[in-house]
Amino acid sequence: MPGFQLQRLGLVMDPGPGNPLEAEGVLNPAAVRGRDGQLYLFPRLVARGNYSRIGIARVRFNETGNPTGVERLGIALEPEADYERRADGSGGCEDPRISFVEPLQRYVMTYTALSPNGPRIALALSEDLFSWKRLGLATFRPYQGIEFDGVGNKDACVFPVAIPDPSGNPAMAILHRPLFPGTCPDEKECDPGCRAVDLRRESIWISYCPLAMENCGPNHLCHFTSHHRLASPVALWERLKIGGGAPPILSRHGWLVLYHGVGETEEPDTRGRKLSYSAGVMVLSAEHPHVIRYRSPQPVLTPDLPEERRGTVANVVFPTGIDRRDDLGAPDRFDVYYGMADNRIGAARLDMTECLPPGALVDRPEQRSNWLVVSNAHGPCPIAQVE
Repeated sequence: MPGFQLQRLGLVMDPGPGNPLEAEGVLNPAAVRGRDGQLYLFPRLVARGNYSRIGIARVRFNETGNPTGVERLGIALEPEADYERRADGSGGCEDPRISFVEPLQRYVMTYTALSPNGPRIALALSEDLFSWKRLGLATFRPYQGIEFDGVGNKDACVFPVAIPDPSGNPAMAILHRPLFPGTCPDEKECDPGCRAVDLRRESIWISYCPLAMENCGPNHLCHFTSHHRLASPVALWERLKIGGGAPPILSRHGWLVLYHGVGETEEPDTRGRKLSYSAGVMVLSAEHPHVIRYRSPQPVLTPDLPEERRGTVANVVFPTGIDRRDDLGAPDRFDVYYGMADNRIGAARLDMTECLPPGALVDRPEQRSNWLVVSNAHGPCPIAQVE
């Protein structure tokens, strides 16, 4: 049985001619259905000097239900908070993800704030997608001697329902990518073989914010008290680093997670970098999302089109938004919105199969094992103990 693949649907949004707010690109959008049933994108709009805002646009569809373009509706978040601006005038709000969180009956936006101390995860709350209340920067309780608050952090997204934390209590769970020192791709030489998961590589973590806290205001949603590493780079195509993509969305097999992985290319880009960003798929257990049921052995989307190979950053496909097509009566169809070379936004379609295809990683929910197993060219091999 073949693995998952994304079928491209085409270009959805590119920089508006003469629009100074989009002079350096539109990219990496959140995608979410409003209370009116319409689909909205929240693209990162990049002005000159890499100064980013978060816009809002309504998606247009053709008669077959495929996305074909957008209607721009304005700005959702302008960099205004101290943690979004720097003394030299730079800063910005980048790469949003949005989920409607059922226990809160609110939309929760996570985004990267370019703070004076580097990139940090920030959160905002909305009832209608048009008015947003900033909650502040995410904070993380230390974990086994590991400090999260003093390091950069990116690519955050939250689950839309309450998730049991390690103590079994209901929590808002967040996926994120801490930038621990020494984890940048150009700081590492990578062993292409089967190897132990390494904290020193940029990985996807899952952290929990308790929801059953009395007399707490909405700002407590920024405080995450327990954590563990969900996944680290294992395959050749992602061996430099991985990070979260679109927010988890429930499928027939569990929580569907699109993520990005970074590998090496032979030819350098205009900046001299030999990096390629591709998209992969994980399926997490519906009951225990820290358990990975499936992980794609190969990328499901690679930068092949000219718009994906040439742009602000070459060789990039970067999934950040996902829409289950319940509106078409097609709950097994998922439209994925992704950044193209940090300059444009494309859409692609993923169809959920009746059975999960053979995957690169096995962690069966019924076993609840402490060991992750991956497959390489020589078959399965244990690679790491999961906390």
